[in-house]
Amino acid sequence: MKQPNSIDKHIGTRIRMRRMQLGLTQEKLADALGVSFQQVQKYEKGTNRVGGSRMAEIARLLDVDVGFFYQGAPGADTSKLAGAEFSLMDEFMASREGLMIARAFVRIPNAKVRATIAASIAALSEAMEPAPLTIMAAE
Repeated sequence: MKQPNSIDKHIGTRIRMRRMQLGLTQEKLADALGVSFQQVQKYEKGTNRVGGSRMAEIARLLDVDVGFFYQGAPGADTSKLAGAEFSLMDEFMASREGLMIARAFVRIPNAKVRATIAASIAALSEAMEPAPLTIMAAE
């Protein structure tokens, strides 16, 4: 099976992220586009490339400029690290959990509480990473 092109995958992730931000289902977007929800799934996974006129229609339906889909795309940033970090954020915001966390987080008015939550999440993620292998010296 052919792997999706990294730009097609990025565009699909951005479509999914925006669709979810608006609370649209794949079915509703598909109906508005006149395609099956499976086709929308393929666009979002990057397995099917989105043509120019279809991308313009998706942008109109999702109330964004076409350029939105290319923001942070591989090759769009000279810094590979910044591009990878942006891509990671796109994937996070395209997930149900990411969107749920982001929406809840921005509703917390107290900056100290937000900082405590962010520090707790950072500590938890560091604790979840596998510990580096250490080679024990023979005794």
